[in-house]
Amino acid sequence: MSVAAVAALAGSLLAPVSAQAAGAAVASYPTTINGDAAEVYHPVQGKRLPVALLLQGANVDKSYYSVYASTLASYGFVVVVPNHSRSLFGTSGLYPEGAQAGWTVDWADAEDSRADSPLYHRIDEHTLVLAGHSFGAATALSLSTGLCVIPFCTVANAAPSELEAVVTYGGNNTLYGTSLVLPVLNTVPVGYLQGTADGVAAPAEGRSTYNLTSGTPKAFIEVSGANHYGITDVQNPAGAAPDGSAQTLGQATGVETIARWSAQWLLAQLGDSAAKDYVYSTGDAADANVAVTYVK
Repeated sequence: MSVAAVAALAGSLLAPVSAQAAGAAVASYPTTINGDAAEVYHPVQGKRLPVALLLQGANVDKSYYSVYASTLASYGFVVVVPNHSRSLFGTSGLYPEGAQAGWTVDWADAEDSRADSPLYHRIDEHTLVLAGHSFGAATALSLSTGLCVIPFCTVANAAPSELEAVVTYGGNNTLYGTSLVLPVLNTVPVGYLQGTADGVAAPAEGRSTYNLTSGTPKAFIEVSGANHYGITDVQNPAGAAPDGSAQTLGQATGVETIARWSAQWLLAQLGDSAAKDYVYSTGDAADANVAVTYVK
């Protein structure tokens, strides 16, 4: 799906777009990160743009995140969405891994220096945030502890020092193949977005993971009526395990809501005062589709 330019950029060209500047015109282009095909979504204007790596759900092709990624980018992020293939427990497919965070930092440094790049001298190559869906959410949570472990890394990998914050959708820290929820010993802020109609990653497991998250700030942001694929362009993307739980929230509304709260949470953790006000004060009351629990 192509990315449409939705509005002129508001705000300074010398700093990340503020929480009030959503709707900046966005463009996209293909790239390669450590051999993985990836799509890059970015504001048409602006400098010192932080990089957001989107870690996909298991077997969810990168193309199904185009609306979410372009909306997130409109808040002032360079959003990178790779397709990462590997074998997991003897099965080959699209399974993200923690090493992608370091690869993305290396890519951002090179891309900022590449004279023919649309992002030449526009990237804040020292700031990385993560957005993760489903398996990608669990991968992001593993990285949030500072050390990514199997199965979310093929070998143990330290999170890059550039990592500043994490936001997830439809993810939790349930031990693979069991109902045991493990603690999240995070070293960076983590925001959990959870659809109340999620039939794959149960809301109760998401809440338990939030409760067992030791570091702060943290937030649990419930999206009413959204299921596991409330974040993707379509319901039950081809190739991915379907969610049999019906979504009652409109797809377009769900994606916009999830992207908006992802952006506001990440911007708040990067020090944006307007985003902090939205996340911790005004946003919950203004959004009928969302209920927020947070610890600063």
